[in-house]
Amino acid sequence: MTEPKRLFEQVNDYANRADPYPLYAEMRKTPIIRQDDGSYIVSSYRLIKQLQHDPRISVDIRKRPPSDLRGQRAREMSSRGRPVPFLRLDPPEHDHIRRLVTRQFGPPHSPDMIDSMRGELAQLVHELIDRFQGRSRIDIVDDFAYPFPVSVICRLLGVPREDEARFHVWADALVASLDPLPQATGDQQEMGAEQAALEISQYMGELIAEHREHPGSDMLSRLITDYSPEGPLAPADLVVTSVLLLIAGHETTVNLIANSTLTLLRHPDVLERLRSDPELVIPFVEEVLRFEPPVQFNGQRTAIADITLDGVTIPQGSPVILMLAAANRDPERFPDPERFIPDRQDNEHFGFGDGIHYCFGAPLARLEVQIALNALVRRVIEPRLVIDPPPYRQNALLRGPRHLLIDITGIRQSLHFTGT
Repeated sequence: MTEPKRLFEQVNDYANRADPYPLYAEMRKTPIIRQDDGSYIVSSYRLIKQLQHDPRISVDIRKRPPSDLRGQRAREMSSRGRPVPFLRLDPPEHDHIRRLVTRQFGPPHSPDMIDSMRGELAQLVHELIDRFQGRSRIDIVDDFAYPFPVSVICRLLGVPREDEARFHVWADALVASLDPLPQATGDQQEMGAEQAALEISQYMGELIAEHREHPGSDMLSRLITDYSPEGPLAPADLVVTSVLLLIAGHETTVNLIANSTLTLLRHPDVLERLRSDPELVIPFVEEVLRFEPPVQFNGQRTAIADITLDGVTIPQGSPVILMLAAANRDPERFPDPERFIPDRQDNEHFGFGDGIHYCFGAPLARLEVQIALNALVRRVIEPRLVIDPPPYRQNALLRGPRHLLIDITGIRQSLHFTGT
């Protein structure tokens, strides 16, 4: 049996990427684990729920102890005028920027924006599936799960789709830097992320200048021209927020589509049910978010005061890692948690986080995945897994297949479905 304080190392070991869930079950036996580096691992649903609503937990990496290397670098960049993305800010700074961004994204200021995209999303999905014609093998990740949300976020923001190859490289480097125990050395990883951050920021700055001169109906143009009572986003905040939206707007959705497809193919009875009952896709996606979440844990938290939970005190300044995927299978919260139940009721999972940092892009991600899966199961004939488990991405935090090869007999002609 692995020592409790070594379990997080095992979760990050690529050898366990295909199935980290037995390790999470071991973690829950000691719901608060202090690691040798002074960080604390929290894995129970009840405690994570509490901490995600606790103002004594900060997401601002600049509030890490002086000895923390990433905290030092964040403070240095901030001192040089490079702002922190609002997802890494605490109130009131977080709330101010989030309000300005969500004005352009959905309710209450743009209540119909997401729903009005149904037809366009369906068209994109069916165009991708049309390309499967004449093929007997496809890669769900490269051929479907990646290009679909990338196209969506590019259209939404007003980013040229032909620039995808450029920001793909930058996104990979930035996402890799989120891994708490990367395969590369820390210096190599940080240097790659630093260069990527500089290049993508320069790219977005140039694109913002173009949209400022020739605004359109896209979200980037609306952010530039929106003069709400709170005022527009500061230029530097606009750049870093645009980068965040571009990357966060597709990375987790890629994993969610791939994880959903893999789950369907592992449960052929559920696939048949979904084919005959399209509305099943709504609870199905929620169960995937619980059972195979695209974000496995959150390591960007710091205790800014002493916090005592169940007799354990997390000292001020300690990094705190919330094991969201472990909590999603906590038997104290979910009946029969290790079983995939496509129409599970009372499914308040942490697939999109919780509290004030709940993913504000969740409505769009849900709709994208619902439309993608319903189109896939109706049109692809006899899909079969080639390799199970498939090869996974290196990143332990953003867990999903790197490739998902399936054999197919063919595809049915599109009937131009426009929703779930």
